[in-house]
Amino acid sequence: MVLAVPHPRAPLEDGAAQWYRSALGWAVSDGSPPELLTGRDFDLLELPAEAGAAVLRLTDRTGPVAVQGRRMRLLVAAGSAEELPGLLDWLEWGGVDLDLTAVGEGGRMAAPPPPGRGDVRGAARWLRPPGRWSRLPALAAFGDSGDAPDLVRLVDTAATECHRVRLLRAGRARVQPTGTQPFAFS
Repeated sequence: MVLAVPHPRAPLEDGAAQWYRSALGWAVSDGSPPELLTGRDFDLLELPAEAGAAVLRLTDRTGPVAVQGRRMRLLVAAGSAEELPGLLDWLEWGGVDLDLTAVGEGGRMAAPPPPGRGDVRGAARWLRPPGRWSRLPALAAFGDSGDAPDLVRLVDTAATECHRVRLLRAGRARVQPTGTQPFAFS
């Protein structure tokens, strides 16, 4: 007879959850692996990693940034997820399929290992770890020139790069003509 022994939570996972709680004060799930809870301390902008890489090349005014697989997550001020649809409309991106989403209250993201604790293949990882960025991108109040990165500029840049990636993918997927049909003007 074989007894099933529950798989203990990896020490790294326990340490990660504790680190997020104590060092950053962030809400973390107690599950295994731990997840960061959105809506209280931050919201997320989620976009294709290809578009996100372009955003990071174009600006260093972001908050923490994580990547997992083909998706990049930019941490923004709590409440920003509610603002995204109206902001996209105002920036004249409304109605365009961008593959740019926001995750706010009630959402979760896989918790990457804390900075310097090693990466796990296939797991989320920090590209711009928390701690270095004290202020998250937010909507600025009228006349405010605070030191927080500007959410409007970040969203506009992200929307532009998401659209560019979508157009490039569509161009690659287009079937090239193989026949010898002449052009209409020839």
